[in-house]
Amino acid sequence: MPRVVILDYGSGNLRSAERAVQRAGAEVEVTADPQAALAADGLVVPGVGAFAACAEGVRRVGGDKLVGKRLAGARPVLGICVGMQILFERGIEHGIEAEGLAEWPGTVDRLRADVLPHMGWNTVRAPEDSVLFAGLDADTRFYFVHSYAARSWQLDSGLPSAGAKVTWAHHGEDFVAAVENGPLCATQFHPEKSGDAGAHVLRNWLSTL
Repeated sequence: MPRVVILDYGSGNLRSAERAVQRAGAEVEVTADPQAALAADGLVVPGVGAFAACAEGVRRVGGDKLVGKRLAGARPVLGICVGMQILFERGIEHGIEAEGLAEWPGTVDRLRADVLPHMGWNTVRAPEDSVLFAGLDADTRFYFVHSYAARSWQLDSGLPSAGAKVTWAHHGEDFVAAVENGPLCATQFHPEKSGDAGAHVLRNWLSTL
């Protein structure tokens, strides 16, 4: 059974993430202890609320350094919702720009859609060679709650991100719904709120640990 740490930096959905990862087949600990986070088979960075607050919270517990150290050693990390968003270079909310962890290039900003937040079930378009979505039908739906997203994927042949597998969804416009980039994966939707489909994605991720 893989050992997974849910990074505790004050995010509001820690316990639901903990239960979902446990049900998917992992031994789970919720902690900000750096030794536990570095030693675990997988690290989950959850997130709800504002980009700036989550990025600040992660930095406050040294989570930015933990993510960097794990990735330097090819140790898996999974970001969820705002925990995904802060992996990009920056976020802009209400005209305020905040720095992310800059693991991926690009900016998270407001979706251009008639109805916000984007709340509810939606399909995604995953690459054929996706690991996270392997075994799921194209019409499978996942649960989203957000008004901001990465609306483009900035490729640079000189960066590891150029080889990433990017999954898209649509609400008013296309946005990045998930990324698989070596040991670093993330979902904009909430797998812990997505029923059997979310559990399937989590099991697929655990299979890579």
